[in-house]
Amino acid sequence: MTLSVLFGGLGAAGGTFALRSGHLGTLSVAVPETRTDEVSSAASRPFAVSPASSTSATPSTTAPAATPPSSSSATPAAPPPPSSEESKEDTPPSSSAKPSPKPRSAPTLAGQVIALVNDERDKAGCDPVTEEAHLDQAAQGHSDDMSQRGYFSHDTPEGESFADRITAAGYPKPGAENIAKGATSADQVMRMWMNSSGHRKNILNCSLTKLGVGVAKDGWYWTQDFGY
Repeated sequence: MTLSVLFGGLGAAGGTFALRSGHLGTLSVAVPETRTDEVSSAASRPFAVSPASSTSATPSTTAPAATPPSSSSATPAAPPPPSSEESKEDTPPSSSAKPSPKPRSAPTLAGQVIALVNDERDKAGCDPVTEEAHLDQAAQGHSDDMSQRGYFSHDTPEGESFADRITAAGYPKPGAENIAKGATSADQVMRMWMNSSGHRKNILNCSLTKLGVGVAKDGWYWTQDFGY
């Protein structure tokens, strides 16, 4: 597969080159404002967030969704119910019976991504990000919009940037955005992002403290929206 990457930033022309990659799916990244500890790169136009630059990667994917293992073991037969006399003897009074604990629900795909992000940040010595409802709204809205209208970009067809969407959702300090397409699990999309320098840099930016995640399963569009 061929990975095509465009680097750029405010006030200078960008350049395009090709790399060989084994990544699955499609990636794109919007990098936050250039700081002294970040790479100084340039784009042909600014983002609306204290000017930001962007990086996009578009490898193809042919990997199908993983099939969960099946089990052929038979379920053992349930023992016969106790007789009415046994029930009377063994059943404690209702006043002393304790309610059964509710089973814990499995984390959502968004929750799994946030947990994996914090695992990587812990390895890098960064504090964990916390989930933020407004960023969740912006990220899910963008994933849904890309899925419904069939595009893949940080900017909407109308030209609305990730920073525009985040502030419109009610969060005042947009930081960065990662998007991906084609991954069918949280583990897979995190591997894609961590194997790309621009995406990894956003995930491991210790100054970013909030995160919202959205995923649209129709086409598998993923969005991470970070905030300060």
